[in-house]
Amino acid sequence: MSVRPPGNPPGRPIAISRRGRAVAVAVVVLILVIQVLPRLNTAYTDWLWFGSVDATSVFRTELLTRLGVFVVVALLVGLAVTAGILLAYRARPVFVSQPGMPDALARYRAAMGASPGKTVFWIPAVLAVLAGSVAQTGWQTVLAFFNSTPFGETDPQFGLDISFYAFELPMWRAIVTWMMVAIVLAFLANLFTHYIFGGLRPGAREGALTRAARIQLVSLAGLFVLAKAAAYWLDRYELLFSENATFTGASYTDVNALMPAKIFMFSVALVCAVAFFSAIVIRDLRIPALATVLLLFSALVVGSAWPLAVEQFSVNPNRAVKEREYIARNIEATRAAYDIGEDRVTYIDNWGAADPNPREAATDITTLSNVRVLDPNVLSPTFTQLHQLRNFYGFPETLGIDRYTIDGEMQDFLVAARELDPQSLQANQRDWINRHTVYTHGNGFVAAPANRVNEIADDAGSDRGGLPNFQVSDLEAISSGQEMMIPVTQPRTYYGPLIAQSDPDYAIVGDNGDGPREYDTDTTQYTYTGEGGVPVGGWVNRIAYSLKFAERNILLSNLIGDESKILYDRDPRDRVQKVAPWLTTDTNTYPAVIDGRIKWIVDGFTTLKTYPYAELSSLEAMTSDSLNDASGRVLPDEEVSYIRNSVKATVDAYDGTVDLYAFDESDPVLQTWMKALPGIVQPREAISEELEEHLRYPEDLFKVQRELLAKYQVDDPGQFFTNDAFWSVPSDPTVTSSIQNPQTPPAAGPGTAPAPGTAGGPAGAQTVDRDGPAQPPYYVVTSDPTDPESDEPSFQLISAFRGYEREFLAAHMSASSDPETYGQITVRVQRPTEPLSQGPNQAQDIMIASPAIAEDRRLWGETAEITEGNLLALPLSNDSVLYVEPIYTQRKDQDSAFPRLLRVMVSYDRAVGYAPTLYEALQQVGIETDPDAVRIDETGQAEAEAEGGTSRPAEGTAPRPSAPAGGGGGGGDDASREAAVRELNTALNAVRSAQSGGDLSDLGQALADLQAAVDAYQSLGNGN
Repeated sequence: MSVRPPGNPPGRPIAISRRGRAVAVAVVVLILVIQVLPRLNTAYTDWLWFGSVDATSVFRTELLTRLGVFVVVALLVGLAVTAGILLAYRARPVFVSQPGMPDALARYRAAMGASPGKTVFWIPAVLAVLAGSVAQTGWQTVLAFFNSTPFGETDPQFGLDISFYAFELPMWRAIVTWMMVAIVLAFLANLFTHYIFGGLRPGAREGALTRAARIQLVSLAGLFVLAKAAAYWLDRYELLFSENATFTGASYTDVNALMPAKIFMFSVALVCAVAFFSAIVIRDLRIPALATVLLLFSALVVGSAWPLAVEQFSVNPNRAVKEREYIARNIEATRAAYDIGEDRVTYIDNWGAADPNPREAATDITTLSNVRVLDPNVLSPTFTQLHQLRNFYGFPETLGIDRYTIDGEMQDFLVAARELDPQSLQANQRDWINRHTVYTHGNGFVAAPANRVNEIADDAGSDRGGLPNFQVSDLEAISSGQEMMIPVTQPRTYYGPLIAQSDPDYAIVGDNGDGPREYDTDTTQYTYTGEGGVPVGGWVNRIAYSLKFAERNILLSNLIGDESKILYDRDPRDRVQKVAPWLTTDTNTYPAVIDGRIKWIVDGFTTLKTYPYAELSSLEAMTSDSLNDASGRVLPDEEVSYIRNSVKATVDAYDGTVDLYAFDESDPVLQTWMKALPGIVQPREAISEELEEHLRYPEDLFKVQRELLAKYQVDDPGQFFTNDAFWSVPSDPTVTSSIQNPQTPPAAGPGTAPAPGTAGGPAGAQTVDRDGPAQPPYYVVTSDPTDPESDEPSFQLISAFRGYEREFLAAHMSASSDPETYGQITVRVQRPTEPLSQGPNQAQDIMIASPAIAEDRRLWGETAEITEGNLLALPLSNDSVLYVEPIYTQRKDQDSAFPRLLRVMVSYDRAVGYAPTLYEALQQVGIETDPDAVRIDETGQAEAEAEGGTSRPAEGTAPRPSAPAGGGGGGGDDASREAAVRELNTALNAVRSAQSGGDLSDLGQALADLQAAVDAYQSLGNGN
């Protein structure tokens, strides 16, 4: 049985007819046309695209790395499977069929014949292609491994540099994994071949395995066990990323039970591998069988049962003590990985005045004179209706916020590029020629000061007032010689997120010999002259892009000339992501005017998911809030344990030029990729001074750090374990507002104030914890938190924290975007004593519970839609918080309606102000400033009057002295105040009962009683 026959084994070979061969060839050709040709075409057009942005090296490096990984893994798997088949075939035994006995495998033996390569070559080939295709997706792991940059920091368990975990460990894990895959596939191929040729005969009483089959199979099994031993060794390091109920990182059980178990399993695997190899010499398969049992038993007892026993009987009864050291490691590593350590974050403890004084608050002129009352998330329809120009132009759903220095003073602006909106094209505008060769670009840059409007709006039914003071820089302004507040020399926008909504997204531009044809203005056409775009004058490129976009007009149209170009991938984020595929880009891009050109600014993050002991969190979950939940602009659902805003990128709106700048040059991940792809990222010194003035602290990074600071501001591991010192991010009050129907009076409750200028319930009263999307952070201009004595305005990104599952204000976080202090985070921590300051949702409750506000909403709701703007929590210089929320209205059931500012609500120390202007609303809570601080609106409609005047300046003006509407000084002893508070609470409960009862007469009486209680409380003053 062990002697190989000289010829083919008996049996009838499987014949393949000529027709069958023709069908096979046709199938192969069809696969090539469907699968290979499109990929080749994509590779060619990608090469052209990368050349158009001077990033061919990125395409070349990525392609070669992918090909290299594909070839290596494909060869590894293909050769392993081939070796398994050929070794089994060459060692096949003599097989003689028994007469009268059916032989189901005879046909397959005959098919392989004397040359199995011709018959079954496709098996290793297919497996090799599949394996290589999967492996090549890890090309970034390979590049990072060969360009690894040390962090200069070591992990606390093994003492290895962090770069080992960031760049090397993933590569070693991939190598071991693919070795195991190759061995398993080779084992199965070898086993199956032996079975076909009789080397393996299941059920045979004697000689179930030939000597050759036994040697080959136990050798492959031994190699697999060796690879498994290597996997056990690597498992020890990966325990530093394990997720526990309380923290990320190796726990007490991991270090003291699981790590020793992994070492033990490593040793057992080595012994078992020797046992498998011993079967090559010793013809006793019981030895490898016992080794297999030993390996499985060890994995069950030592690898699982022992750590579980340690966890249950040693750790659980004393977890706070046992985990203390490892929680401390997690705190330190998380702060370092997310850049929220002491070198970046400044804590101001015991912040918050026990008895806020509005007179002292009025001295913070810098903050009060720059309060933003225009909400970029509300006013996009207003920009569209008033400055759209043509139906095919548009503005993004969320406007940008940026700052410009005007007349020597920094101001924040709502900003937007007037882009082409392909979704708005109508009728014949959607024709291929018009859509892709005529309507190709937008026109202009539109901005509005964020702290004022054109004039005061007194009536919800009027169209006058409450509108932004638009500053337009476009072709009309240039042609007419108008003076532009923000000068633009090239207002045409060929690239932008709105333009990129077109499907397919491309425009064909350039001189085709017939003169200008692109729409520019009503009286002029234009021909693109920028450097961007891919030439499509030649037939090769025309064919390639005709295939890419599945559009025959690209191939046949005579509108395409020798100088024509095609512009595509026009979303700034997509362009940056394509040039730097190792970056994660911020979801918020915004336009800025730099050197007279409109440029989109994109923030790029470097991330890792293998930073030892650092918190492993989902980017999507941490950055989700009420705005991106609605818009769908979210980061990928990717878990990370390290993040840096390492790159600032710009995309020119006219020619699409992509410029990457190394913003955090100390980042080892950035350094690694700069070595892997040299010349793509420019040094930080290349950032111009003008560009630096428009760089913002990125919202998504801020939200990630905000979520983590809510926990990792805790220093003590014991407190961290109990969670009692954690904070929470508040839900968005404007989404979770208790006022769902503006026509229905609000239900008042504890902790709410009923009227402007009055205080509400007892200090520290809690509202019901709300479920809803998180409140987004907001860009504002305030006093510099790092220099309270300075009068210079500072551009900050701010957010409030509430108590852990409670609504009171726990802390306030701000991040600076000023060039001198960029990235400095200030966290003001509320004093832990009573009375507790009101949080955002409590402030919202207090304001909307006012009868005056409720009555206005009821009246307006009949004819207008009411929108609550962003609720800003603004820290003032006297350690108090001012809440400001604008209210917008627009007419109902009219397509042409748009929001305009109608009222402003403020809350200060539980007193409420509510007026058409911020100035008057601040007066109602007793905050008054020097008349010299009044900002005069450029339209001349807001004029400062003498002290005590009653004129209404445009929004954003600082308040002038006048008699406060509620509370100013002195008044009322504690007993009287407590009695008044009780009366307020009683009246509030009566209003709530009357609302639920539905009797209008009872409700009217309850509201009258409430107003009387308000008047009584107000007569006592605020006690300051």
